[in-house]
Amino acid sequence: MALLEVQGLVKHFVAERSLFGRARAHVKAVDGVSFSVEVGKTLALVGESGCGKSTVSRLVLRLIEPDVGTVRFDGRDLLSLDANALRAFRREAQIIFQDPYASLNPRMTVGQILTEPLALHDLVPPAQRRERVAELLRLVGLEPRLAQRYPHEFSGGQRQRIAIARALAVEPKLIICDEPVSALDVSIRSQILNLLRELQDRLGLAYIFVSHDLAVVKHIANQVAVMNLGQIVETAEADALFAAPRHPYSRALLSAIPLPQPKAKRTAVLLTGEIPSALNPPAGCRFHTRCPFVIERCRTEAPELVADRAGHAAACHRVGELPSADAILPAAGGFSPALAKLVAAFSQKTEGTVVSGVGIQDTAPTTT
Repeated sequence: MALLEVQGLVKHFVAERSLFGRARAHVKAVDGVSFSVEVGKTLALVGESGCGKSTVSRLVLRLIEPDVGTVRFDGRDLLSLDANALRAFRREAQIIFQDPYASLNPRMTVGQILTEPLALHDLVPPAQRRERVAELLRLVGLEPRLAQRYPHEFSGGQRQRIAIARALAVEPKLIICDEPVSALDVSIRSQILNLLRELQDRLGLAYIFVSHDLAVVKHIANQVAVMNLGQIVETAEADALFAAPRHPYSRALLSAIPLPQPKAKRTAVLLTGEIPSALNPPAGCRFHTRCPFVIERCRTEAPELVADRAGHAAACHRVGELPSADAILPAAGGFSPALAKLVAAFSQKTEGTVVSGVGIQDTAPTTT
């Protein structure tokens, strides 16, 4: 069942005005985006910086207002909600920001940060809020005693755990994860991803996972939507997209993933030319200026996003003519035995502490 349904979402920002205040130029940040998110599932929005994926997430939450389109959440039209109804919706959809160093108020203790949403929405009686804060900290793998500390006393991974706890405080149905691990050390990323997956299994959460890194997306997403210059160019189940990407842009993103096998070989998809500006996107297919398979039709006619019976959709005129994508990611998978052991150790070890679970720690973390 679809928890969130987005249809024809458009957002153009005014880039230049005339002397009399009329808009003379627009940045086409989001241009006709449609997708849905199922209950308990993860949709990943992927693409290069500036493709519009973070803008989409903010439009869904109505942090900014769309120009055109519809957003339905749990059967309700979000764009028609008044102030009181929108405030109630805030309980059901939360966001985890990219930078854990900037998203937490440095003047507030962790306890105050987690108590604030409880007080704003009047969810827990004042006498029980300390107990609820302790429960939230344990849920994300931190000890309750850390509630008295300030954000600067924690490492990046621990701060992101606190940000996750804040999102969970209001018991949401949907969480938007806006590049939640891109600012973290590589050894910590797997811990946060494991935590997010475990929380999803335990609480039945739906995620919109915004990322530029397909290697990260592969480990958490059920469905993937690839964005380029404000439009979705391919969408499919995660396994299907990674096994057989159909759009040249998706293939280029996949070929940029570093391989764990040092001796593995693959066919690289090299893009040439500059990324077009969203202020003046090219006519026809917006990817044609960099596409290695471009034909004249691509320069004049915009392709439609067409799906097959399995729901795998791609916006490309030559989708049935492209060579096989098998060589982009080698079939011989897996790490070497030594590297596999190292990866497993990093995946289960928190910052200075060995844990018994997958992503939720049972013992005290360090504060380095």
